[in-house]
Amino acid sequence: MTTQTFEAHRPLLTGVAYRVLGDRSEAEDVVQDTWLRWDTVDHTAVDDPRAYLVTTASRLALDRARSARARRESYVGEWLPEPAAPEADAEQRAETADSVGFALLVVLQTLSPLERAVFVLREAFAFPFAEVAEIVGRSEATTRQLARRARDHVREQSPRFTPDRAEHRRITDRFLTASLEGDLDGLTELLTEDAVFVADSGGRTKAPLHALHGPDKVARFLTAIGGRADRFLESAGLPADTPFGLDPTDSGGTPAVVMHAAGRALMLVTLEIEDGRVRRILMVSNPDKLTRVPVPE
Repeated sequence: MTTQTFEAHRPLLTGVAYRVLGDRSEAEDVVQDTWLRWDTVDHTAVDDPRAYLVTTASRLALDRARSARARRESYVGEWLPEPAAPEADAEQRAETADSVGFALLVVLQTLSPLERAVFVLREAFAFPFAEVAEIVGRSEATTRQLARRARDHVREQSPRFTPDRAEHRRITDRFLTASLEGDLDGLTELLTEDAVFVADSGGRTKAPLHALHGPDKVARFLTAIGGRADRFLESAGLPADTPFGLDPTDSGGTPAVVMHAAGRALMLVTLEIEDGRVRRILMVSNPDKLTRVPVPE
């Protein structure tokens, strides 16, 4: 029964930890550490197993988030969350109607670890303020302030009008076609005036180490590399003539494009779209963050 109780809550624990950390592997480590504590606790003294497990996992994730913040100061280039595999999202959606869109994960990482934990517990999983306050070790009044500050920040950083999945996919396809065909004018028209391109390569593959801002700079870079897959393949440790594919996929409920070769994902691109135009391009090419991204057979 002890194991069954824990397994029944595993998707919830993973969902909380992943949203707080933005790293699936670290989230799984948190869940494993939670299990070790659950396995040794006196269960007769636990009135509410769900509350105990979520509290333990949240505090462990919060501790890791604080230490990760310092580690990322030495990270090579921009840091983006690890994309979620569609299979993981299905489990997480069983616990909450709110999917873990990749763009939202990026915004959450700009919050302080404490604000992030409060936002995740309150907004994504609808825990009562009193329970959130107990989990994070703050007063309920302080927790409400943290939640309000986090909500305001997320609202400011999120697009005002987001497309449905079908429109998102159409715009993604147009973006990809313009990039590959070197259509500079077409790509520039598709970008907003404050467009930004962010690439997370971890210094492992060819990508800008800093974000590119503005439609002209972004479009010129994308069209320049659009026809040079050989360079990217080489930077990924593959021969320049390796056959590759570009296919639609999904990351946290958001349409995305995966570049793959030799049976593994080499790059995942997601677009943040506002009013029918691309506001932000997020590219993950750090191979350590792509191991869970499925590729077509």
